[in-house]
Amino acid sequence: MTIWTRTAAALALAAIVATSVAPANAASCGNSAAGFDAWLSDFKARAVAQGISSSAVNRSLDGVTYSSRVIGFDRNQKSFRMSYEDFYRRRVDQRMINRGRSYLRDNAGLIGRIEDRYGVPGALVVAVWALETGFGRDMGDLSIMRSLATLAYDCRRSDFFTGELLAALRIVDKGDMTPAEMKGAWAGEIGQTQFLAERYVNYAVDFDGNGKADLIRSVPDALASTANWFRRNGWRPGAPWGPGTANYAVIGKWNRAEVYQRTIAALADELAQ
Repeated sequence: MTIWTRTAAALALAAIVATSVAPANAASCGNSAAGFDAWLSDFKARAVAQGISSSAVNRSLDGVTYSSRVIGFDRNQKSFRMSYEDFYRRRVDQRMINRGRSYLRDNAGLIGRIEDRYGVPGALVVAVWALETGFGRDMGDLSIMRSLATLAYDCRRSDFFTGELLAALRIVDKGDMTPAEMKGAWAGEIGQTQFLAERYVNYAVDFDGNGKADLIRSVPDALASTANWFRRNGWRPGAPWGPGTANYAVIGKWNRAEVYQRTIAALADELAQ
């Protein structure tokens, strides 16, 4: 995973953690690998008690081990101190802008259908796609189940990641993805626009009509799901999205880091030209 995937993961994660409600009755936790196996066994029983099938739980979590690498990523997030100018300059270049404009032009039919259904501009959705994963090029290759299990066990944010791990198990239980298919960034982000598992459960849509919401392999599903998230979080169709607007506030719900918000809005402006 490149530094930019880690940066996007850190910024997106901070946004969602800051606005999420943690589940009650958090499990015990630990700050080393020593108690992980016992914790995982207990968690599996609790997941089944919450209505997730034992088959999905066992297929997803059997053999999962603690990841010191994921803990290292979690403890070394340094992107928040970067200025907007530096962040934009290092994340956006003319090649990205040209590619985004080309995608919008060459896929006008798909983009038009997404805009018609959700009222969210294609330029905004493609800007998010470009910044999160470089148009799907860098989605991450870590086991989502291992990452989420490690972070749910870790004491720093156990409540939040326990909820995310349960959501990931529900994705498997529903049949949208297999555990082996669930590869992503270090904090468990999934797919082309890096949905955490609870976002996937609540906002993912099957836009290509194949019967599954697949945010990894299906660009239509990923872009439409992103538009769905923005619309259901308050996006106002036809309104501007620059700083100080109501739609800019919705961008702030996607990611609370000001440098990221401004970069999304500015790149969307470029792509809309």
